[in-house]
Order: sequence, then structure tokens, then C-alpha cells
Amino acid sequence: MEYRRLGRSGLKVSVLSFGSWVSFGTQLDTARAQECLAAAWDSGVNFFDNAEAYADGESERIMGEAINKLGWSRERYVVSTKMFWGLTEGVNTRNTLNRKYLLHAIDGSLERFGLDFVDLLFCHRPDPETPIEETVWAMSDIVSAGKAHYWGTSEWSADEIRAAWNIAEHHHLHKPVMEQPQYNLFERRRVEREYARLYDDIGLGLTTWSPLASGLLSGKYVHGIPEGSRATLPGYEGLRDMLTEPMRNEKVKELVAVANELDCTLSQLAIAWCARNPHVSTVITGASLPEQVVENMGALDVLDRLDDQVAERIERVAS
Repeated sequence: MEYRRLGRSGLKVSVLSFGSWVSFGTQLDTARAQECLAAAWDSGVNFFDNAEAYADGESERIMGEAINKLGWSRERYVVSTKMFWGLTEGVNTRNTLNRKYLLHAIDGSLERFGLDFVDLLFCHRPDPETPIEETVWAMSDIVSAGKAHYWGTSEWSADEIRAAWNIAEHHHLHKPVMEQPQYNLFERRRVEREYARLYDDIGLGLTTWSPLASGLLSGKYVHGIPEGSRATLPGYEGLRDMLTEPMRNEKVKELVAVANELDCTLSQLAIAWCARNPHVSTVITGASLPEQVVENMGALDVLDRLDDQVAERIERVAS
């Protein structure tokens, strides 16, 4: 496993990490989650991603229970959570980053995890109704209180991230260290263009999500939606439409040929392509079976095979 610094911080995270979005609580119970976490750990993964909103808080509880049963030393793993959507109805508990919500939400997350602190804390989306200054102060106070070690953002615009960083710089507060954007062969603009100046200007690190475009780049949807996939879950109708989009699936078929020539799966190729970007600190992978975790980790072996010539070929197919 390769370990990269999280932006300009001193923290090192495994270049491939493991996240619980969709699977924990909806597809996996604690026992199955424990198996997947163990498989990731055995491959060298040290970063595990979560969020308050995943399965309405159940994902945090399951991950906390599984890690406790695995008996890992707290100093050896990095765990994250994200806040914005909220868990209870109320004007100050849904879709907000105001101080009241954030200071309450972190305590709830820690209780569900069974932890004293998380390593990374993200603002899960921007909140246009709360002044960024209020959010920055609250997040900085959470770090100062020892309830998180670093804070960052997820799916914020470059202007919003820079504004938050400048406020923190002006008031000598804890600055945002990382951003968690979607990044894959079909979703690239934000990482490759919008954030381009932030890497050098403020040392922004990236913990990217959806390297397989919600499964599209696994190739398993080329012939339709297989039984038991996440696209069959209630509430994921929009995902089904994206996964069966004809033009993208034609590109997937061409990428399969590239993967075959490299003697790897399409999933491994897609994950390795994301990790090839030097601005990406870690690529968050997901799985509902330990065998899938092992397959995803095989992307590490593919990374060395992605030379400029192969990358250019992939570019021609995906663009």
C-alpha cells in the first residue's frame, strides 16, 4: 500500500481507502461490515470514511461496532464523518451548517461510533443560508475541543473553499485541510479544472469518492441492472437511469478492452486511473463483500502499468 499526505498536512492516508456509503446499514450488518473492514485493513488500508447521514446514523454505529470487535489500536487508523443533512426534523437540524447544529451533531456521531474523536470531519455540502464565517468558527472550535483532528469540505465550490480558508487565516483558526469531491472518468471537471489553483495556493488534499461512477465503471451494468445491486434499492431510481445510459455504456465496453489488455478488471483500471492523479490523497472505494474489497485493492498493482500511452488511450475513450 502507498500512503500519501493529506494535502499539506502531516497526516498520511492509504492511497486506497474504504467507505460505507450505501452499503453499511442498507446492505451490510455489523458482521459483514467487519469482514469487509478486515479485508481492507489486511490490504494496508488505514482510512475509513463515513457520514452522519449514511443510513440515518446506522452506518456510523455499525462501523464503530465492527472496528471495536476487530480490536484495532486507535492511533493506527483514520476515520471520518460528514455533517449537513441532519437526522431529525427541525429548522436547525436539517440541511444546515450553523453552529448549533454542528456542535450538537459531532457529539451524536461520536456516541454512535463509540469514539472520543474522529480524525477527519467534513461539511458534507455547502450551506448558502449560514455565513461561511460561522461555519468556519464552529468547525475550528470542534478541532480545538479535540473532537476532530482536521476539518474539510465535500462538494464545495473552489470559491467557497477559498473563502473558508481565508476566514480561518485571518482569524488564526484551524483551516480546512481537505475536500471530498466525486472523481472518476466521467466526472472530472471539479478536480481537474475548478480546484486546480487550490492545490498549490492552500495545499488542498482530496479524498475522492465514487471512482466507479456508482458502479457504472465496474462494467456490470452493460447488459442491464443485475439483481441485488444498489440500483435496485428503493430511492435509487435516478441511479438506475444513470447506470443504464446507452452512450456511457458504449464507452464502458471500450474501456473493458483496455482493462483486458492490462490483465485487470475494469474496476481496478478505473480506481487506478483516479489514484494516478497526484493531487488525490486517497480514493475511497466501497464494497458489500470482502471479495470485492480484495478485487478493488488489486488496483494498486495496475497503477504502475498506467503509463502515459495507456492514459492517453483511456482519455480518448472517456472524453
